[in-house]
Amino acid sequence: MNQQVIGKFISLKRKEKNLTQEQLAEKIGVSNKTVSKWENGKCMPDYSVIEILCKELGVTVSELLDGEENEKSIRVYDEKEILGMIKDIQELKKSKDSNTSFFLIIMGISLLALSFCIDGSDFKEFVSGFLLGISVVEMILGIYLLGKTMNHNRLIYKLKVLVNQIFKR
Repeated sequence: MNQQVIGKFISLKRKEKNLTQEQLAEKIGVSNKTVSKWENGKCMPDYSVIEILCKELGVTVSELLDGEENEKSIRVYDEKEILGMIKDIQELKKSKDSNTSFFLIIMGISLLALSFCIDGSDFKEFVSGFLLGISVVEMILGIYLLGKTMNHNRLIYKLKVLVNQIFKR
């Protein structure tokens, strides 16, 4: 799948239907900026809107993913299977990003604890301060990445669980 080719295909089909980005976005329940990102090849449509998008553009899922109309295409998978695979891929990517975020947060907390354990000479104080700085940066980066991958309610719930687990020990 080539995002640039798919984006150009979406743009072509939208123009064939005499729709603006805003009109298409309204019909499928996304913002016009989202449609613009698809058409510029910056991102792919989410699995939850692909079926609606294909219906509005008058194409099949296979045609959308190929970036061209296929009259004699032989497919091994049907459209529901393709949508299921796209959903799985997008969820795996979110899961990977979420795991990376949690790893950064946990490492930040570990370094924070370690920075409080180091005491003594000027060099040890320097190392302690350095670890403290790194821990804060890691935790902020982890929370930022976590916020990008999860919706707001899930993020608050997972952070509460994480904080409760840390302070119960």
